[in-house]
Amino acid sequence: MPVTKDAVLAAIRGITLPDGGDVVSRDFVRALAAEGGTVRFVLEGGSAEVAKMLESVRPALESAVRGLPGVEQVSILTTTHAPGGMGAPKIGGHPKPQAGPEPVAGVHRIIAVGSGKGGVGKSTVASNLAVALARAGKKVGLLDADIYGPSQPRMMGVNRRPSSPDGKTILPLRAHGVTMMSIGLMLKEDEAVIWRGPMLMGALQQMLGQVAWAHDGPLDVLIVDLPPGTGDVQLTLCQKTRLDGAIVVSTPQDVALLDARKALNMFDRLGTPVLGLIENMSTYICPNCGHEAHLFGHGGVGAEAEKLGLPYLGELPLDLSVRLAGDAGTPVAAGEGAAAAAYAALARKLIGQGAI
Repeated sequence: MPVTKDAVLAAIRGITLPDGGDVVSRDFVRALAAEGGTVRFVLEGGSAEVAKMLESVRPALESAVRGLPGVEQVSILTTTHAPGGMGAPKIGGHPKPQAGPEPVAGVHRIIAVGSGKGGVGKSTVASNLAVALARAGKKVGLLDADIYGPSQPRMMGVNRRPSSPDGKTILPLRAHGVTMMSIGLMLKEDEAVIWRGPMLMGALQQMLGQVAWAHDGPLDVLIVDLPPGTGDVQLTLCQKTRLDGAIVVSTPQDVALLDARKALNMFDRLGTPVLGLIENMSTYICPNCGHEAHLFGHGGVGAEAEKLGLPYLGELPLDLSVRLAGDAGTPVAAGEGAAAAAYAALARKLIGQGAI
């Protein structure tokens, strides 16, 4: 018989905390899931000291859950908060009600970068576009809304946790001329986010509304790196925020275009204008002989844009330097060369068409 959430809660209530009570009665348990023989939940403390205490009882909690009939695997994570000030607010609570789409204080325009599927280089495009726009003289913010797989801290070379002066407002970080924020900055690098839809929606709402995006002056544009697909984060952003447009990234092959069409359909149904399509990994130039190859096909995204009557923002190369720069924490757009020039041209095109 499968284990139930009630059985898990009853088991961990029996573990007493060092300063009294238990994790259930003191409301430290978040995102509890019991599926088949796997049990997962998060222990969320209000300070570093509390988180340390929760970590000390984690082995006992795991043992209690493993003792339940039908349990095969247990995963318990402990969240901590940023040092400094009063500690950053908790991220991932349930969303707060609001009447309709709202602006983000101190941000002139908000542009989402999305894709129908993962692996097409959407996050790479988002970080490099943000840097290219900053180099073009714009005040740029970058929000990593890919909550399950936040990669912007690594790509932007940032590993410091944000601080909070009052326990409510989160001060974003700066890198390569860009103001940035990511859920990845609030967690350990290898710590998984095990949340259901409402917590995802609440986290996005907090990162838009509680982050002081204009801390270093008003932003011309906030680039939002969306997760792949058409789920809760996309729906929340489009319905709760005054979004000025979206850019859809795809590779040229038919399989990627199938999912890109779904992303385009989602933005259309949610009333978000599509500013254009980008063909990523379009061309590969051999560094040894100079031969040009199209590993994923070529021209498919441009043809799709023409078919749908949407702007085609251009193609970006498949280049080893892009991957090496992202892994090293300095986006290729921050330097020189063919790949950097391609992102600079993309930035100029968006500025020229009045999108930014």
